Amino acid sequence: MSKILIADDNEDITRVLAAYCKKEGYVPVVAADGQEAVELFEKEQPICVLLDVMMPKIDGYEVCRKIRAVSNVPVILVTARGEDFERIMGLDIGADDYIVKPFSPSEVMARVRAVLRRFENNSSSENDNAGNEKIIKIDNLEVNLDEYSLSIGGESIRLTKKEIETMWTLAGSPNRVFTRDVLLDTLWGYDYYGDGRTVDSHIKRLRAKIDKVDHPNWCIKTIWGVGYKFEYNEKKDS
Repeated sequence: MSKILIADDNEDITRVLAAYCKKEGYVPVVAADGQEAVELFEKEQPICVLLDVMMPKIDGYEVCRKIRAVSNVPVILVTARGEDFERIMGLDIGADDYIVKPFSPSEVMARVRAVLRRFENNSSSENDNAGNEKIIKIDNLEVNLDEYSLSIGGESIRLTKKEIETMWTLAGSPNRVFTRDVLLDTLWGYDYYGDGRTVDSHIKRLRAKIDKVDHPNWCIKTIWGVGYKFEYNEKKDS
């Protein structure tokens, strides 16, 4: 049976979440601190991780970074700290969703189902396109989804997993406008849980990184009141 790793030092929370995981047909694996979470992730190979931020030994952000270094398995941060900058930080280091305590266990499981659907759909698409190129090259931009890398003019730009996926989505359809809701659903699998501010903050951070290198023929353009697009004008002079 598929396993879900629940990492939280609050026994009441892990007990409730474990019970709901069992009801959904999953095997809960419980860690009481960050170090144990890393060890159990490597040992048990869960299909999803419910991860508290404030934990002994290693905090949830660092656990998420360690997981992202070796796996794309969905990670949902569960925390009492709900400030926007902390939520965005969690998403930027690779978390797929962010839930603030107190929460409804039913909502947590709905989020789990949502991120697993997205993960399974992405895996299915990758299998269907196994023989196809997973590289986008436009002007001086190259996005490689196999290696999760991006370069501009041959210079490698260090981006998070989610930032690479954002560039892949936008650059894969040049000049197409993506609404905030579509980006939320495509990139985070939020369904109806998303917040447009998440997309705005994410795009702002992404721009700050890619704008360190000149790219005069393309940009991520804001379409006010709607969303964003990858605007490419091949007629511009380099």
